[in-house]
Amino acid sequence: MAPATSLFVEKPTEQTPPQASKRVSVKTLVESPGLTSIPSKYSYSLNPNESAGSEPDETIPTIDFSLLTSGDPHQRSKIIRDLDKACREWGFFMLVNHGVSKSLMKEVLDGCNQFFNLPMEEKMGYEGKDIWKPIRFGTGVDVKVEEFFFWRDFLKVYVHPQFNFPNKPEGFSEVAQEYSKRTREVIKELLKGVSESLGFEQSYIEKAMNLESDHGLLTLLIENEIGGLQIQHNGKWFNVNPLPNSFLVNTGDHLEILSNGRYKSIKHRAVVNNKSTRITIPVPLGPSLDTVVSPAPELLEGESGCPAAYLPMKHKDYMDRLLEGKPCLDHVRLPVA
Repeated sequence: MAPATSLFVEKPTEQTPPQASKRVSVKTLVESPGLTSIPSKYSYSLNPNESAGSEPDETIPTIDFSLLTSGDPHQRSKIIRDLDKACREWGFFMLVNHGVSKSLMKEVLDGCNQFFNLPMEEKMGYEGKDIWKPIRFGTGVDVKVEEFFFWRDFLKVYVHPQFNFPNKPEGFSEVAQEYSKRTREVIKELLKGVSESLGFEQSYIEKAMNLESDHGLLTLLIENEIGGLQIQHNGKWFNVNPLPNSFLVNTGDHLEILSNGRYKSIKHRAVVNNKSTRITIPVPLGPSLDTVVSPAPELLEGESGCPAAYLPMKHKDYMDRLLEGKPCLDHVRLPVA
């Protein structure tokens, strides 16, 4: 689970405060005296070919989790087809009736807000440059080289196989542990459905990927109703407006590789605003670091099989490249003959 907060302030340009020349947390920067403009290091211009987000002509798919677990074979068969279509055509879907209580979702969002409002010296106790540190507070992104600074502060924690979490604010660790447990159960059940949608037995992905890590297969995300998430669909960016108490789910790089390109890991981005703090909590699930990820051999066999579209790569090596800001999917994607 990697909670992160995004802040944005925009005022008429007068002067740049001394703090802006140093790398500080976004919250500290926003609250610094004399801040009247966005420092240039935090400024990013969109590619001219990238249009701003808009309302889509189509609606992001909705998957009813209760039908996936109902025990009715006809309902399950239909929802598996819906899941397959969502992963193929969108790479994103909204998950409803997932069984995680509204109160628990609110508690974990409130806990995140309280953590980021702690005094800076308390948060800095979790600061570090080691990207594999089990509890890590920081600002920007988890890469060693940044062309510009991301306008966000983050708390990243590893909650499986060992649960790690800050001991402040009081009670937040217990809430986060319960939330991590419940969301992991949801993701694993979803992966059973994804396995079936690819023509495998329910446990195929869990066995093949040795699920232990973050990033790669599926990510569950909630936000504090501020909005700002945009996804790219059919070459256009548009705003995502999630249903109340739903999870946003996206397919990751390794699900694209495992499915040999049938399912897509699509581009998405967050747009901050000049009024409110945006808080998002993504909970990803992926292979163990020692797992070598490659297209499923069963999809490459027989008359209907296709040539492998991706090179195999150990998950740890893949994550190292990702966290260094290097291209990942392009590195392992094979050219089309």
